[in-house]
Amino acid sequence: MSSPAEPISVVVVDDHAIFRSGLKADLDARIDVLAEAATVETAIAAIRRFQPQVVLLDVHLPGGSGGGGAEVLAGCADLLGSTRFLALSVSDAAEDVVTVIRAGARGYVTKTISGAEISDAVLRVADGDAVFSPRLAGFVLDAFGASTTVSVEDELDRLSVREREVMRLIARGYSYKEVAKELFISVKTVETHVSAVLRKLQLSSRHELTRWAAARRLL
Repeated sequence: MSSPAEPISVVVVDDHAIFRSGLKADLDARIDVLAEAATVETAIAAIRRFQPQVVLLDVHLPGGSGGGGAEVLAGCADLLGSTRFLALSVSDAAEDVVTVIRAGARGYVTKTISGAEISDAVLRVADGDAVFSPRLAGFVLDAFGASTTVSVEDELDRLSVREREVMRLIARGYSYKEVAKELFISVKTVETHVSAVLRKLQLSSRHELTRWAAARRLL
Protein backbone atom coordinates (compact mmCIF):
# COMPACT_ATOMS: atom_id res chain seq x y z
CA MET A 1 0.00 0.00 0.00
CA SER A 2 1.50 3.37 -1.06
CA SER A 3 2.01 6.07 1.53
CA PRO A 4 0.10 9.35 1.16
CA ALA A 5 1.89 12.18 -0.61
CA GLU A 6 3.69 14.72 1.54
CA PRO A 7 1.71 17.98 1.96
CA ILE A 8 2.78 21.01 -0.04
CA SER A 9 4.69 23.48 2.15
CA VAL A 10 3.42 27.06 1.95
CA VAL A 11 4.18 30.51 3.36
CA VAL A 12 1.21 32.92 3.41
CA VAL A 13 2.01 36.60 2.85
CA ASP A 14 -0.77 39.13 3.45
CA ASP A 15 -0.99 42.22 5.63
CA HIS A 16 -4.46 41.37 7.00
CA ALA A 17 -4.31 38.91 9.92
CA ILE A 18 -8.00 38.03 9.65
CA PHE A 19 -7.60 37.13 5.98
CA ARG A 20 -4.55 34.98 6.74
CA SER A 21 -6.47 33.12 9.46
CA GLY A 22 -9.45 32.54 7.19
CA LEU A 23 -7.24 31.40 4.33
CA LYS A 24 -5.38 28.90 6.53
CA ALA A 25 -8.71 27.49 7.71
CA ASP A 26 -9.94 27.11 4.13
CA LEU A 27 -6.86 25.37 2.72
CA ASP A 28 -7.20 21.60 2.58
CA ALA A 29 -5.12 18.94 4.32
CA ARG A 30 -2.74 18.56 1.37
CA ILE A 31 -1.26 21.98 2.23
CA ASP A 32 0.98 22.72 5.21
CA VAL A 33 1.35 26.41 6.14
CA LEU A 34 4.84 26.81 7.60
CA ALA A 35 4.72 30.53 8.33
CA GLU A 36 2.90 33.81 7.78
CA ALA A 37 4.16 37.32 7.03
CA ALA A 38 2.58 40.75 6.75
CA THR A 39 5.27 43.03 5.30
CA VAL A 40 7.88 42.98 2.57
CA GLU A 41 10.72 42.54 5.05
CA THR A 42 9.10 39.78 7.13
CA ALA A 43 7.97 38.00 3.97
CA ILE A 44 11.48 37.85 2.53
CA ALA A 45 12.86 36.67 5.89
CA ALA A 46 10.22 33.93 6.27
CA ILE A 47 10.56 32.69 2.70
CA ARG A 48 14.34 32.55 2.92
CA ARG A 49 14.17 30.77 6.28
CA PHE A 50 11.56 28.13 5.41
CA GLN A 51 12.04 27.90 1.61
CA PRO A 52 8.53 26.55 1.00
CA GLN A 53 7.37 24.94 -2.20
CA VAL A 54 4.77 27.68 -2.75
CA VAL A 55 4.30 31.23 -1.48
CA LEU A 56 0.79 32.71 -1.48
CA LEU A 57 1.71 36.34 -2.03
CA ASP A 58 -0.44 39.45 -1.74
CA VAL A 59 0.42 42.07 -4.36
CA HIS A 60 0.13 45.16 -2.14
CA LEU A 61 2.19 44.98 1.05
CA PRO A 62 3.55 47.56 3.48
CA GLY A 63 7.26 47.95 4.08
CA GLY A 64 10.31 47.82 1.88
CA SER A 65 10.64 50.53 -0.73
CA GLY A 66 6.98 50.33 -1.74
CA GLY A 67 7.31 47.56 -4.32
CA GLY A 68 4.92 45.17 -2.55
CA GLY A 69 4.75 41.62 -3.85
CA ALA A 70 7.14 42.33 -6.72
CA GLU A 71 9.74 43.53 -4.21
CA VAL A 72 9.36 40.27 -2.26
CA LEU A 73 9.96 38.35 -5.48
CA ALA A 74 13.06 40.41 -6.22
CA GLY A 75 14.36 39.71 -2.71
CA CYS A 76 13.93 35.97 -3.25
CA ALA A 77 15.01 35.80 -6.89
CA ASP A 78 17.65 33.15 -6.21
CA LEU A 79 14.97 30.83 -4.79
CA LEU A 80 12.70 30.91 -7.85
CA GLY A 81 14.05 27.59 -9.04
CA SER A 82 12.70 25.74 -6.01
CA THR A 83 10.02 28.02 -4.53
CA ARG A 84 7.06 29.04 -6.69
CA PHE A 85 4.99 32.15 -6.07
CA LEU A 86 1.22 32.45 -6.54
CA ALA A 87 -0.10 36.01 -6.32
CA LEU A 88 -3.37 36.32 -4.41
CA SER A 89 -4.98 39.76 -4.40
CA VAL A 90 -8.20 41.75 -4.35
CA SER A 91 -6.81 43.64 -7.35
CA ASP A 92 -7.58 42.50 -10.88
CA ALA A 93 -5.78 45.45 -12.50
CA ALA A 94 -3.69 44.55 -15.53
CA GLU A 95 -0.71 46.53 -14.19
CA ASP A 96 -0.64 44.52 -10.94
CA VAL A 97 -0.93 41.20 -12.77
CA VAL A 98 1.81 41.93 -15.28
CA THR A 99 4.17 43.42 -12.66
CA VAL A 100 4.27 40.32 -10.45
CA ILE A 101 4.40 37.90 -13.39
CA ARG A 102 7.36 39.80 -14.82
CA ALA A 103 8.97 39.57 -11.37
CA GLY A 104 8.66 35.78 -11.41
CA ALA A 105 5.24 34.75 -10.02
CA ARG A 106 3.79 31.56 -11.52
CA GLY A 107 0.20 32.67 -11.36
CA TYR A 108 -2.31 35.22 -10.14
CA VAL A 109 -5.73 34.61 -8.62
CA THR A 110 -8.19 36.99 -7.00
CA LYS A 111 -9.44 36.68 -3.44
CA THR A 112 -12.98 36.07 -4.67
CA ILE A 113 -12.21 32.41 -5.35
CA SER A 114 -13.07 29.67 -2.85
CA GLY A 115 -10.76 27.87 -0.46
CA ALA A 116 -11.04 24.73 -2.57
CA GLU A 117 -10.06 26.67 -5.69
CA ILE A 118 -7.09 28.27 -3.92
CA SER A 119 -5.99 24.84 -2.66
CA ASP A 120 -6.20 23.47 -6.20
CA ALA A 121 -4.23 26.48 -7.52
CA VAL A 122 -1.47 25.90 -4.92
CA LEU A 123 -1.17 22.23 -5.91
CA ARG A 124 -1.05 23.07 -9.60
CA VAL A 125 1.60 25.76 -9.12
CA ALA A 126 3.66 23.37 -6.97
CA ASP A 127 3.44 20.90 -9.86
CA GLY A 128 4.83 23.47 -12.29
CA ASP A 129 1.65 24.85 -13.86
CA ALA A 130 0.86 28.52 -14.36
CA VAL A 131 -2.51 29.41 -12.82
CA PHE A 132 -4.67 32.48 -13.42
CA SER A 133 -8.21 33.57 -12.66
CA PRO A 134 -9.98 33.36 -16.06
CA ARG A 135 -10.18 37.05 -17.02
CA LEU A 136 -6.60 37.72 -15.89
CA ALA A 137 -4.95 35.32 -18.33
CA GLY A 138 -5.68 37.76 -21.15
CA PHE A 139 -3.54 40.44 -19.49
CA VAL A 140 -0.61 38.05 -19.42
CA LEU A 141 -1.08 37.00 -23.04
CA ASP A 142 -1.19 40.66 -24.06
CA ALA A 143 1.97 41.47 -22.09
CA PHE A 144 3.90 38.35 -23.11
CA GLY A 145 2.65 38.01 -26.64
CA ALA A 146 4.14 36.70 -29.86
CA SER A 147 7.15 39.02 -29.78
CA THR A 148 8.18 37.62 -26.39
CA THR A 149 7.79 34.07 -27.66
CA VAL A 150 9.96 34.81 -30.66
CA SER A 151 12.59 36.44 -28.43
CA VAL A 152 12.71 33.42 -26.10
CA GLU A 153 13.01 31.03 -29.02
CA ASP A 154 15.83 33.10 -30.48
CA GLU A 155 17.67 32.95 -27.15
CA LEU A 156 17.10 29.20 -26.77
CA ASP A 157 18.31 28.61 -30.33
CA ARG A 158 21.76 29.65 -29.13
CA LEU A 159 21.86 26.56 -26.90
CA SER A 160 22.34 22.94 -27.87
CA VAL A 161 19.75 20.36 -26.76
CA ARG A 162 22.02 19.21 -23.93
CA GLU A 163 22.74 22.79 -22.86
CA ARG A 164 18.99 23.43 -22.64
CA GLU A 165 18.58 20.37 -20.41
CA VAL A 166 21.40 21.50 -18.13
CA MET A 167 20.10 25.08 -18.11
CA ARG A 168 16.64 24.08 -16.90
CA LEU A 169 17.96 21.85 -14.11
CA ILE A 170 20.48 24.41 -12.88
CA ALA A 171 17.82 27.15 -13.00
CA ARG A 172 15.54 24.94 -10.87
CA GLY A 173 18.19 24.79 -8.17
CA TYR A 174 19.85 21.43 -8.88
CA SER A 175 23.48 21.10 -7.82
CA TYR A 176 26.09 20.15 -10.43
CA LYS A 177 26.25 16.67 -8.89
CA GLU A 178 22.46 16.28 -9.11
CA VAL A 179 22.45 17.42 -12.74
CA ALA A 180 25.20 14.94 -13.56
CA LYS A 181 23.22 12.12 -11.98
CA GLU A 182 19.98 13.15 -13.70
CA LEU A 183 21.55 13.36 -17.16
CA PHE A 184 24.09 10.53 -16.76
CA ILE A 185 27.07 12.78 -17.45
CA SER A 186 30.10 13.80 -15.40
CA VAL A 187 30.21 16.81 -13.08
CA LYS A 188 33.02 18.21 -15.24
CA THR A 189 30.76 18.01 -18.29
CA VAL A 190 28.01 19.80 -16.37
CA GLU A 191 30.46 22.59 -15.49
CA THR A 192 31.43 22.91 -19.15
CA HIS A 193 27.79 23.13 -20.25
CA VAL A 194 26.94 25.71 -17.57
CA SER A 195 29.87 27.89 -18.63
CA ALA A 196 28.68 27.68 -22.24
CA VAL A 197 25.08 28.51 -21.27
CA LEU A 198 26.11 31.55 -19.23
CA ARG A 199 28.38 32.77 -22.01
CA LYS A 200 25.78 32.34 -24.76
CA LEU A 201 23.01 34.00 -22.73
CA GLN A 202 25.37 36.74 -21.50
CA LEU A 203 24.73 35.96 -17.83
CA SER A 204 27.26 36.00 -15.00
CA SER A 205 25.94 33.49 -12.44
CA ARG A 206 23.50 30.67 -11.84
CA HIS A 207 21.35 33.11 -9.82
CA GLU A 208 21.04 35.32 -12.90
CA LEU A 209 20.23 32.18 -14.90
CA THR A 210 17.38 31.36 -12.49
CA ARG A 211 15.95 34.87 -12.84
CA TRP A 212 16.35 34.68 -16.64
CA ALA A 213 14.53 31.33 -16.83
CA ALA A 214 11.80 32.39 -14.38
CA ALA A 215 11.10 35.59 -16.30
CA ARG A 216 10.59 33.49 -19.46
CA ARG A 217 8.50 30.86 -17.62
CA LEU A 218 10.97 28.08 -18.49
CA LEU A 219 11.21 26.52 -15.00
